[in-house]
Amino acid sequence: MPASVELRIGDVSGLLLRPDGARLLYVLAHGAGAGMRHPFLEDVARRLAERGIATLRYQFPYMERRARRPDPPAVAAATVRAAVAEAGRAAPGLPLVAGGKSFGGRMTSTAQAEQPLPGVRGLVFLGFPLHPPGRPGDKRAEHLAQVRIPMLFVQGDRDEFADLKLLRPVVTQLGERATLHLVEGGDHSAAGRLPRAVPLAEIKKDRAFADLGLVRMGRLSVMPASAEQFQRLVKMAGLK
Repeated sequence: MPASVELRIGDVSGLLLRPDGARLLYVLAHGAGAGMRHPFLEDVARRLAERGIATLRYQFPYMERRARRPDPPAVAAATVRAAVAEAGRAAPGLPLVAGGKSFGGRMTSTAQAEQPLPGVRGLVFLGFPLHPPGRPGDKRAEHLAQVRIPMLFVQGDRDEFADLKLLRPVVTQLGERATLHLVEGGDHSAAGRLPRAVPLAEIKKDRAFADLGLVRMGRLSVMPASAEQFQRLVKMAGLK
C-alpha cells in the first residue's frame, strides 16, 4: 500500500505518494487550470505507484491562493526548484525525474534550462503546451535546446496545444535526448473525448458537484475537482 504524506514546500502544499520498494521519484507539477489533486494527476500518481514509481505533487503559489492567473515564469521556476529540493530531502537515495502536466511541465523545463535541477536525471512532459489552441508556433520550445538531460513527451495525437507538424520537428532537433510517445485519439490530457457534451444544468443537479465552483469548458461544461466528480461526469456522458 503506497504511503501518502502531505507536506509543505515553502509557502505551498505538496503530496508525496511513495509505494513500498519505490525505484524512482517523479516530481509532478500540475497544469494551469487545476491543482495537484485534480483527478488526472491523482490517477497518474496511483498508476505510477502500482509500477514502483513515487510521485511528489505540489501547488504553484497562484493555485495555493486560488487565483486564476498563473504565476510569472520566474516564480513558477523557483517553485519547481523548491519542489525538487524537497523531493531530495523527503526521499533521499531515490533517483529523480521531473516535469508535469502542460504548464507545469513547461515551467519545469524552463527551470532546468536556466540552471540544472539538482539530482534530476530526466524530464517527463504530460501534454507539452507548444502553443495556445488555434495559434500554432514553436517559440515555447526554444528553451529546450538548453536542456541537456533526457526528455520524454507524452502527447495526445489530437492535442490542440501541440500541432504534431510542429512538435515532431522540435523533438527531432533535440536529438537522442528527446523521445515522443503519442497517445492515439488523445487530447491535451491524453484522454479521448466524451461521447456527448454534458449540460451544465444536468451537472448542477448531481449532489457530487454541490460544493464545486463550476467552470465552463468546451466539451465537458465543467472541470471536475475530485475523482468522484470525474467518474460521475463520465457516467453522465454515457461511458461506464
